[in-house]
Formats: sequence, C-alpha cells, structure tokens
Amino acid sequence: MRTRRLGRSPIYVSDICMGTMTFGAQADEKMSLRILDHSFEAGINFYDTAENYPVPPDPKWAGQTEEILGKWLRTKDRDAVILATKVCGPSHGWLKASQRAGMTALDRHNIVRALEGSLKRLGTDYVDLYQTHWPDHGTAYDETMETLDDLVRAGKIRVLGCSNETSWGLMKSLEASRRLGKARYETIQNNFSLNNRRFEDELAQVCRQENVSLIPYSPLAGGVLSGKYLGGATPEGARFSRYLGMGGRQAAQVKRFVNERSLTATERFQAIAQEAGMSVVTLATAWSKQHRFVASTIVGATHEDQLPEIFAARDLVLDDAVCAAIDEVSKEILYPMG
Repeated sequence: MRTRRLGRSPIYVSDICMGTMTFGAQADEKMSLRILDHSFEAGINFYDTAENYPVPPDPKWAGQTEEILGKWLRTKDRDAVILATKVCGPSHGWLKASQRAGMTALDRHNIVRALEGSLKRLGTDYVDLYQTHWPDHGTAYDETMETLDDLVRAGKIRVLGCSNETSWGLMKSLEASRRLGKARYETIQNNFSLNNRRFEDELAQVCRQENVSLIPYSPLAGGVLSGKYLGGATPEGARFSRYLGMGGRQAAQVKRFVNERSLTATERFQAIAQEAGMSVVTLATAWSKQHRFVASTIVGATHEDQLPEIFAARDLVLDDAVCAAIDEVSKEILYPMG
C-alpha cells in the first residue's frame, strides 16, 4: 500500500486509514476486532478514533471505541501502528459531547484531561496524531496550541491535527503556532467526498500553500454513495435509517446526506463506476485518495464483508476519462449536500 507524509512531519501513513466511529455501537467488539485485523493484514498502518466515539454521542457508551482499539493494539507491535485520536471541541456549539458531563472545550484543562483519558483507554503512553475534533473559536488559539505543544514536548503526542475546521480557523492556528514558536497542526480531518467537494473551494488551497495534509472522512458520503438509500430505501441497521427517528441534529444530518440531489448524483456515479468495471465504493475511495493535498482517506465499516470493495482501491489510480466524467456530474449537480 502506498504511504504519504502527514504535513511536514516525519510520519508516513498508508493512504487508506481505518476509521472506528461505529465500533461499540453498529459494530460490536468481536466484529470490530475482525475489521481491525483484516485492515492490518491488508497493509493499513493508520487508525483513527476519538474520545467521543462511538457515534452518535451517548454517555452510556462514551469511550468504548478507544477501549476496543486499545485491546486490539495490545496484540500488535506498537511501533507498527500509527494511532490517531481526538479531543472534543466545545459542547456549547453545534454538538454536545458525551465526555466530561458535556462541558468540553479546547482549553488547557479539557485537553489535558481528554488526553489522559484516551491514553488510559487505548493502553498506550503516546498517540501519533492528536486532533481537535471540532473547533473552539471562542477559546484563544494561543492557549490551545500552547497546551498541545506542552504535550508534544512531554512525549505524549507526536503530531498535531485539527478536524471540522474552517479556512479562517486553520490559518489562525498556524499563525499562532508560528508567532509562539509552538508545534502546529500538520493535518486537517474534514468531510470530503464525491457528494461533498466543498473542501476544494478554499481549504484545499490552504493545505497546498501551508503544507497541511487533509485526512478526509466519509468518502462514501455517510454510506450514501454505496447506493443503499436509492429508491427511498431505509435498510435496517444503516446509520441514516436509525437517525431518521432520533430527531434533532441526527435527523438534520439525514436531510443533508440523503436528498434528491445526492441520490441523483449517486446514481450517476454508479453508472461511471460500472462503465469503468468497478464498484462505486471502490471508485469513491480511489477518487478521494487521488488528490495532492490528501495524505490518507479514512474509511469505515460495520462488517468485514464491506472491506473487499474498499481494499480494491489500494493501488488503483483513476484514469483521465473517469475523472472527467466525475467532474461533469459535479458541475451539473453542484453541492448535492448543500
């Protein structure tokens, strides 16, 4: 499997990363461990989790994903695994965390507490990549970056990253790190897929100019690109089937991911994939990896049977004709997720 550098750091990772946000919820521990083993055997050395997983956030299972990953990690050579986790952003914003009684923020107190908890659950004394899960624009970036730098210097973190950040926030944090002489964000983990190409509008330029790597999540647009929701289907156990009856933020997510425009685009992408002799899952994964600003694409699974179509994208490079056909759909159905 190809490897790429995380930003300007010394760390190289497989260009597919196994995400774990369903482990402990949609995927039980036994299945989660099997998915992890299959991924490692396939050449994946990069694994992403968060203190707030599994999703949707719920205090009754908060931290279970890290515990499952920690159990698996003890069966491997620690140096052979590049491990990423995250600290929750502020709970007074768009998402309330299940950690620390829903009083999270990106101040010194919360960052230190969060990392201590993650290290304990993961059963390790350091993480390779530590990320802020969503931004805290109400807390000074100076405090956030100084705290994270202290933890890097203490040997508990190797490299820093952010997630769900804006162009303004990423540049603001990079400027603070330069001015203070502190460690900087080397990566950004944001939503990016055939159905959501907004990252290319501004953030891709920031990544290219500042040498920050994107680690895109949801390359299958929350599973929509697999075609499972076509024709109004609500398959049992699927994420958005469950979210429909939950109301609030989860129901709003369904409308964003599953709508007439996103389903029409999915049908068009399926036709392109079929013409190219591959599944749309393989197409979407390969397309995501095929950007200069991308270091590694985060995939996910709830069952091991989903892995072969993903792994088929390992060494695949889409040709110019396929990429042109994809771009044509994106031009005709602009921003299907809004």
